[in-house]
Amino acid sequence: MVQLLSDLIKTVRPKQALKNLALFTPLIFSGDLFVLGRFLTVFRCTVIFTILTSSIYIFNDIIDLPRDRLHPFKKERPIAKGSLPLPTALFISIVGLFLALYLAYLKNFFFFLTVLAYLFLQLFYSLWLKNIAVVDIMAIAGGFVLRVYAGAFAIDVHMSVWFLLCVVSLSLFLAAGKRRAELATLTEATPKTRESLVSYSPELLDSYLAMFANAAWLSYALFTFFFPPPAIAKRFPFWADLPLTLAGVNKWLMITIPIVIFGIMRYLRIIHEGSWAETPERVLLGDLPLLSTVLFWGIMVVGIIYGVRP
Repeated sequence: MVQLLSDLIKTVRPKQALKNLALFTPLIFSGDLFVLGRFLTVFRCTVIFTILTSSIYIFNDIIDLPRDRLHPFKKERPIAKGSLPLPTALFISIVGLFLALYLAYLKNFFFFLTVLAYLFLQLFYSLWLKNIAVVDIMAIAGGFVLRVYAGAFAIDVHMSVWFLLCVVSLSLFLAAGKRRAELATLTEATPKTRESLVSYSPELLDSYLAMFANAAWLSYALFTFFFPPPAIAKRFPFWADLPLTLAGVNKWLMITIPIVIFGIMRYLRIIHEGSWAETPERVLLGDLPLLSTVLFWGIMVVGIIYGVRP
């Protein structure tokens, strides 16, 4: 039983749950991060989304079983090496999918639709889209975008067009980076594990990365320029006493642009250093400078939005 539980935990990939923290992004920029009711709503929706994604990972490992056994790293996954029985894995996956859909439906209709759209996207990706070059990158990016939309629908907040453009650009950048890192593990057997990799070259993926990296930081810069200050009843004392010359959320958010640029540059360096950058969460947790950059950026953004006088 202990071994079965351990294999199940490995299969649902707990580290990948970090991606679901994207649901909190609309809450942070809405100005309601410290409103307990809204925070708990997003937290519950994040748990629902985590149940969904964990179930999809199990299903994906079942579908990819023959290919994963040929992969240099994925062959060690519990389902691929046979330590987690297929009937058990399939049963847990189906139960988790229906549970997530039911809980999402109880939350609100549009959140449920987003969860359903994510499920269909991932099913199409597992069965078909991941084998089509370019479309596979867009499908991966679509998963990130739907997470953010799920967070917005959970509390019914508006997202500016610049914010959406930033999310789309960053999602495409991370998806292209994932493929670039996977290409670094390419061997004679690897094309059989990911057919779309055969259609990519390092030069092509590098050009994608350059394009999306530029789009990501530029769209973030534009977002900070036009960010509408949220209405917040209480602000931190230090920031509230700023003179009018220095007041304004937009002015202070602009100072986070160099941090974002550094984070993108660091991520690009890691991708080109080796194949261990196959997943964004692995890169984030495995590189202290990048993790520190993300945490520092998050602290600054929260401090500025909730502390600076509009």
